[in-house]
Amino acid sequence: MNNNPGGVSVNSDTAAINKKSSPVFMYGIPSDSFDLVSGHIKPNGFLSDILIRYGVSVQDIDMAVKNSKAVFDVRNIRSGNNYILFCDRDSIARARYLVYEHDPTTCYVFSFNDSLNITAFRKKIESKIKYATGTIETSLWDAMMSGGLHPSLAIELSDIFAWTVDFFGLQKGDSFKVIYEELFIDDRSLGTGKIYGAQFNRSGSSITAIPFIQDGRETYFDTDGNSLRKAFLKAPLQFSRISSRFSSSRMHPILRIRRPHFGVDYAAPQGTPVHSIGDGRVVFARTEKGSGRMVKIQHNSVYATAYLHLSRFGSGISAGSFVRQNDIIGYVGSSGMSTGPHLDFRFYRNGSPVDPLKVDAPPVEPISKENMEKFEKIRTVSSSLLSTFN
Repeated sequence: MNNNPGGVSVNSDTAAINKKSSPVFMYGIPSDSFDLVSGHIKPNGFLSDILIRYGVSVQDIDMAVKNSKAVFDVRNIRSGNNYILFCDRDSIARARYLVYEHDPTTCYVFSFNDSLNITAFRKKIESKIKYATGTIETSLWDAMMSGGLHPSLAIELSDIFAWTVDFFGLQKGDSFKVIYEELFIDDRSLGTGKIYGAQFNRSGSSITAIPFIQDGRETYFDTDGNSLRKAFLKAPLQFSRISSRFSSSRMHPILRIRRPHFGVDYAAPQGTPVHSIGDGRVVFARTEKGSGRMVKIQHNSVYATAYLHLSRFGSGISAGSFVRQNDIIGYVGSSGMSTGPHLDFRFYRNGSPVDPLKVDAPPVEPISKENMEKFEKIRTVSSSLLSTFN
């Protein structure tokens, strides 16, 4: 008989929970009938270690695991996750249930009563409609964090406006406002749900994002019904900074001579994912002396992009392979002639280098004529809500 069925690590250090603060039911169990003990899964231990201490036999543990393989495989228990024991109120204090919190939404209830099994318990997700505003001092991310907003909101907004707002070119005083859904379980935020409307104000102009479902897919449009999605992403990586701009005469940091720099350098940590800014075919993925590991992508008959100084290539990236917009084509590095981790990003029009920060790609997928009336109603509601707060 295996004395450690399931091979699951547990923490032997536990802390009694004040039963007086417990609700009548927890996870469908009448908690006021038991003494509760909590702990967390610990490496280098086993599921049986703690259960045996609370009167559950190895045979019962084995049987519960075998009876419940179709519901939950105990080998998937994660170290560090919480558990709660429901124990009899007597001198033996035998455990009748063990509740394992697998993720924020799902718990598994191990029963050691007449039935030896495991059942899933799904927590209820609640949503709250919120609004937020912010003014840029340094970056969108910093503005979100200083406002106490969930980090996922910054990511959602950067995705929505990725084709129309250059987040590396934000100026102090630029601002945003957004109406959104935030999801909660037990008063713990799971992050951002649906965005009902958003607006970015920059350099004296503003752009509004209106959600609308067209062709079975929800995307975002401006107030004229033009898609915010453009042919190319504004930047090939997230949350970085520009360390060097496009120039016809730049002092080379290593050679110490002036020569053209036909790209934009984004300083970023080693290993930061680099994304293709648009659909296209990989022309080559190889090491080029001073450029280090680089990938070049031909997007159409007019436009091409190149990504230099990579630490390694993305999965499946090789000459001839096809990539979609936002696919990972490599990772930031310092290969070739480089003073530190960064991405040298280059943009070509008809074979000639152009400043990536000045490329103005046309919008795609505008609101169709048959959908315009419905879109106008949604636009009116969304714009009205955004105008109600500053």
